[in-house]
Amino acid sequence: MEWRDIPSLSALRAFEAMARLGGFSSAARELNVTHAAIAQHVRGLEADLAQTLVIREGRGMGLTEAGRILAAALQDGFAEIANGVAATRELGADRPLQIAMTPSFAENWIMPRIGAFWADHPEIKLALVPGYPLVDMKRDGFDLAIRYGRGGWDGVDAEYLVSAGNVVVGTPELAARVPKGDIAALQKQVWLQEPGRQEPQLWAAEQGLDFSKMDVRDFNMNTMVLAATRAGYGFSLQGRALVSSDLKEGRLVSVFEQGQSTLAYYMLTRRGTVKGKLKVFVDWLRANASDT
Repeated sequence: MEWRDIPSLSALRAFEAMARLGGFSSAARELNVTHAAIAQHVRGLEADLAQTLVIREGRGMGLTEAGRILAAALQDGFAEIANGVAATRELGADRPLQIAMTPSFAENWIMPRIGAFWADHPEIKLALVPGYPLVDMKRDGFDLAIRYGRGGWDGVDAEYLVSAGNVVVGTPELAARVPKGDIAALQKQVWLQEPGRQEPQLWAAEQGLDFSKMDVRDFNMNTMVLAATRAGYGFSLQGRALVSSDLKEGRLVSVFEQGQSTLAYYMLTRRGTVKGKLKVFVDWLRANASDT
């Protein structure tokens, strides 16, 4: 099919409406344009096809044989298009919202709260996809991403959601070696981390720490990092929510806490897409962030 051989869809739509409704005025009202615009489209279509499509019959308008053939084909074609659009919308309505986020945010912030969302909105399905690599929201089919950083990413709308609430923790025995809040003293300590996890890397750079010049020991998962921290093998950076019980019960001690910072978690959406069930989820995130 060569699209250049097909008349404009606006002209075809105007003619189909006129043929179905029996007049220019009725078609103009349905399409919310003027009588003159419908007439112009039909005349242009007749010129393009070199066929008379419409004839006057008394006070109304009738169709020639060519007009009837084209009108029937257009009605079938537009009906197929409408069915395809409806089916696509129905498929989209059933599809879970695809939500990308860092593993730390999923573990520390989302999981303790998501049960309340499911209870209030059982009709909205969510696919929570934790991962460290940055996603291309349009290419990868994500509806929303929660990313750690300073905002200002290209091609998306970014909205501040919540501070990370980062704390540097260690056992009471290790913490006794470091004056609280002394970042220079932390430079000389053993650090435990999960490679690829963004939060400690960005935080360290903001504090002037250079992990490449420090004694840093890597573990494959942050749960292992936490286990090693509790065992007294070194210090690690954690979200306060993840270690709140450790701090409360004295297993770990905070030696440094993140103050005011532009580093935070942001909600990223494709431009102009926050509506329907996605808006419900975004509003829920905002409400929960304000209570944090």
